[in-house]
Amino acid sequence: MNVFKRKEKLQMKKLQQQFQLINGYAPAFTTFNGGLYEMELIRSSIEQIAIQCSKLNPVVIAPKGKRIKIEKMLQIKPNRIQTTQQFLAKLITILKCENNAFIIPLYEDIYSEQITGLYPVRAKGASVITYNGVEYLKYYVDSEQYAIEYERCGHLRSHYYEKERWGSSNSALDPTLDLINTQNQGIIEGIKNSACIRFLAKLANVLMPEDLTKERKRLTDENLSSDNNGGVLIFDAKYSQVQPIESKPFIVDPQQSEQIRKNVFDYFHVSEEILQNKANEDEWNSFYEGCIEPISIQLSQVLTCMFFTEKEIRDGCVIHLESSKLQFASNNTKLSVSQQLFDRGIMTVNQVMRIWNLPEVPDEEGGNKRYIRKEYTEVINLDNNGGDSNGADTGIQTTGEGEGNKTSKVSD
Repeated sequence: MNVFKRKEKLQMKKLQQQFQLINGYAPAFTTFNGGLYEMELIRSSIEQIAIQCSKLNPVVIAPKGKRIKIEKMLQIKPNRIQTTQQFLAKLITILKCENNAFIIPLYEDIYSEQITGLYPVRAKGASVITYNGVEYLKYYVDSEQYAIEYERCGHLRSHYYEKERWGSSNSALDPTLDLINTQNQGIIEGIKNSACIRFLAKLANVLMPEDLTKERKRLTDENLSSDNNGGVLIFDAKYSQVQPIESKPFIVDPQQSEQIRKNVFDYFHVSEEILQNKANEDEWNSFYEGCIEPISIQLSQVLTCMFFTEKEIRDGCVIHLESSKLQFASNNTKLSVSQQLFDRGIMTVNQVMRIWNLPEVPDEEGGNKRYIRKEYTEVINLDNNGGDSNGADTGIQTTGEGEGNKTSKVSD
């Protein structure tokens, strides 16, 4: 069974001639041969974004039965040929290259309503069509055409401005792509030219073209071949002069090269440090908040709308894609956050373990429990000898560390 097929596909051929095109879209980046993704710097920028987004961890908030099924599929293997990391990386790569990306739901069979998987689909060649008042997404996978109700799909967009449904193209980047292409060609040609001509010889006599060719070959073979171990160039009276041409390596203007790189970095919201994995804590946080987090929020909302009904969403069902920014933090920052949030019952034991890339603790050993220190009390109770509003004595403070961890009551 082909997992992409829906029951609408069964009548596709009959309805093909009756479909009305709503807003077809076929992005094409043909400013130069190869396309957007074939540029080394642009591919590196997109790949870095896709790699970081692939680390996002889907978390489902829903009734336990439904939550377990969705989380198991989202967190490990959303379809039969991709892991979650591969699925997210490809989805975000499509989004950044085409500014549109589709998530197609997969079903057990053509009559099922329960989503059992997800698959990322390019927007190239896709279009939205309508039949009998129902909108369908027509798309392609491996040159095969499929259709599904548009409202069932997830549609990610960026540069969402010009069209009602579609993100705009990357045409704003065309001048920079032309500059990169021209610069690369200039480097190649410059290297060829600088390594080609080594001597300029002027003949005293006028020769026929074919004689010039023969004489050039003779001079080269006798003086510039590997047989001339002495390195001395000898020529006869037929030449009025022979002078060497200084060969200089071709060097790209560093300011021009830097401006081109800056254009690409500004467009994709990355930096040199992010691209080379040299970013410090502050640089990483800026990259996350300016580039990764908006994608995470959009993807979270798209998946929520795909898996839950409006009533379930109103009841609090949601899918989050979380990311531990602290993976890129310094050890001092990790220690401070772990201690402060764990002591206040905000983080569980396993959440702290994940910050430090340590194995999680089993549930039966308290891995998902929250703990809080007992010396905290409400401000309004400070004049009540540490007691609560009913007069109970709850104020305790730690006065020492080590064996026994001695404590004493808070006194006035």
